[in-house]
Amino acid sequence: MDASQRTLRAHIGKVVSLTDDEFADVLAHFSLQTFKKRQQIIQEGKEVKYLYFILSGLVKLVYTDRDINQHILSFAMEDWWETDFQAFYQQQKALLSLECIEDTAVYRLSLASFFDICQQSPKMQSFFLQKSIGGHISSQKRILSFLTSNAKERFDQLIETSPSLIQRVPKSTLAAYLGVSRETLSRFSR
Repeated sequence: MDASQRTLRAHIGKVVSLTDDEFADVLAHFSLQTFKKRQQIIQEGKEVKYLYFILSGLVKLVYTDRDINQHILSFAMEDWWETDFQAFYQQQKALLSLECIEDTAVYRLSLASFFDICQQSPKMQSFFLQKSIGGHISSQKRILSFLTSNAKERFDQLIETSPSLIQRVPKSTLAAYLGVSRETLSRFSR
């Protein structure tokens, strides 16, 4: 088993325990892919064929409005899952783009393979349910943060929940994520 396979197995193992044979069956549904910094994994307006597990690297999920303003919905780094979930599950064109902030390696999983795994393995169905619930909780926390916290409080929450992002994400990108100017962010990080 290579390092990427061990990483995926360890990630799954935090939620459910799989035998060697069960993991081999699951792994057969995934394919490995790499992307360069600034490359788009998902492009707005295109089909979304895969759900991505981040092995290494860092990506941002972005919505671009009519005025060409970019709104960052989330970041995903090692040990996280990401895609344009609406487009992926409903087999629609992407509303969002997924862009690499760093060189990134992923395991990708098609929708057909996702359903095959869930049908064949109640353990993996439970795994994906737990991951989905965790994602919903994180999204609700982010929405509540924007509704109830000022910019400094959002910055402090980001440092508390994801301290490594401060070192890995360009300041202008962090500022956009927090909904503040780069200058305001600079004042917070002094």
